[in-house]
Amino acid sequence: MRFKIPKLPLISSKTLNPLTPKPHMASLLTAPEAQARTLHSDPPQDLDDVLCSDQHQQQEEQQQNFADTALSRCLSGESRIERAWAHWSKLGRPKLIVAPMVDNSELPFRMLCRKYGADAAYTPMLHSRIFTESEKYRDQEFTTCKEDRPLFVQFCANDPEVLLEAAKRVEPYCDYVDINLGCPQRIARRGNYGAFLMDNLPLIKSLVENLVQNLRVPVSCKVRIFPDLQDTIKYARMLEDAGCSLLAVHGRTRDEKDQKKVRANWDAIKAVKSSLRIPVLANGNIRHMDDVHDCLEATGADGVLSAESLLENPALFAGFRTAEWVPGNEESKKDGKLDQADLLVEYLKLCEQYPVPWRMIRAHVHKMLGQWFRIHPHIREDLNAQSILTFEFLYSIVDRLRELGAGIPLHLKETNAATICANGLAT
Repeated sequence: MRFKIPKLPLISSKTLNPLTPKPHMASLLTAPEAQARTLHSDPPQDLDDVLCSDQHQQQEEQQQNFADTALSRCLSGESRIERAWAHWSKLGRPKLIVAPMVDNSELPFRMLCRKYGADAAYTPMLHSRIFTESEKYRDQEFTTCKEDRPLFVQFCANDPEVLLEAAKRVEPYCDYVDINLGCPQRIARRGNYGAFLMDNLPLIKSLVENLVQNLRVPVSCKVRIFPDLQDTIKYARMLEDAGCSLLAVHGRTRDEKDQKKVRANWDAIKAVKSSLRIPVLANGNIRHMDDVHDCLEATGADGVLSAESLLENPALFAGFRTAEWVPGNEESKKDGKLDQADLLVEYLKLCEQYPVPWRMIRAHVHKMLGQWFRIHPHIREDLNAQSILTFEFLYSIVDRLRELGAGIPLHLKETNAATICANGLAT
C-alpha cells in the first residue's frame, strides 16, 4: 500500500531568505558549554514504558492528543535523554541504515536495501518550502508504505515555521523528522541550507527547538564536522541541548567533498559520541561489512550510515561486496550467487509496485550497472539515447548484457556470516 500525504492548509508562500554569513562558531555556545554534564556511554535502563512511537504504530495511534506536545515543551534535559533512548530502543536500535541521498534513497530503493539487511532508512532530502507549497512535489518526492519503517524523513530548511509546516505533513508516516545540516554542495550554498548553516548556529538552534516543541515525533539532525574538534563537540552539544533526539555525524568537513580522496574522520565521530548522551550514528567510509564492524568498534557509535557504496551494491548490509573490495586471498571469498543485474531487476519490480520519477530510476540503472557498462559501453550509449524509458526497455538492457556474458558476481566473505548485535559487536 502506498500512502499519500493528506492535504493540509498551506502556509503563505515564502522563499528561503538569504542569510549573512557569520563566523563558524557563534556565541550562543557559551551557555550550554558552561553547563555541567553527566555523560552516559550506555542508554538509561528500564524505559520500555516511556511514551514514544512504536515501529508499527498506525497513523491514528501516532496522532495522540496535544498534551504530548505540551509535555515535550517542559521536559527536563534528563527526561528528554530518556525519551530519546526509549524511542530508539522501541525501534530495535537499528544498526545498518540507508543514508539520505538526493533522488536516490526513494521508496523502491529503500525497500530493496531493507530486503538485504538495512535496519532503517532516510528519505532523500526534501526541500521544506517546496514541500509545503506544491502538491505535485509532495506526491512525487515522498512516498512510503507500512513496511517502510523505521523511517527518517529529511528536510533542508532555513526558516523554522516553513520547516514546521513541512514536518507536520509527514509526522504520521515516520519515526524521525530529520534536519539536513550536512549538504556541502553548491546548491546548498545558494539556498542557504545544509552545511552552510554552520555559519549561523543560532538559526540552527531555532530550527531544532521549533520542531521539538511542536511535533509528536522525535527530531534528528545530520551534520558534518568542523575543522576544529572542539568546535564540533560544542556544535553537537548545542543540538542535544536544543532537543535533538539523535545525531548522525558525517566525519568530513564542509569542504571535504571528494569522498574517494578524503577519508572520514572516525576519531571526530568517537569524540562526539563520547560527549553526548543521545544516540549517535556514524557516516563515512562504509563500503562493506568489514567497515561496519571497524567503524562501530572505533567510534562507539550506535549505528552506521552508508550512501554511495549502497548505490552500487544495495546488498552491502547482507554481506555482499563488489570485486574491488574483495581481498586478494581467494580462500577468503566466494561467489555470492548474486550480481548487480539481479539487484536491478528486483529494484525495477519494486518501481512498478511503487512508482517514482524516471530520473531516479535512470540514475540507479547507471549506478548498479556501471561496471557492466564499462565492459560494454555501447549498451550504455543505447540507454543514454533513450529519452523516454519503459520497464520493457530496461529489462531488455539486462537481457542484452547477460547474452554478452557481462556478469560480474558479488562476493561474500566467509566471515560475513556474522551479524551485528544490539551492542554493535559481531557474533
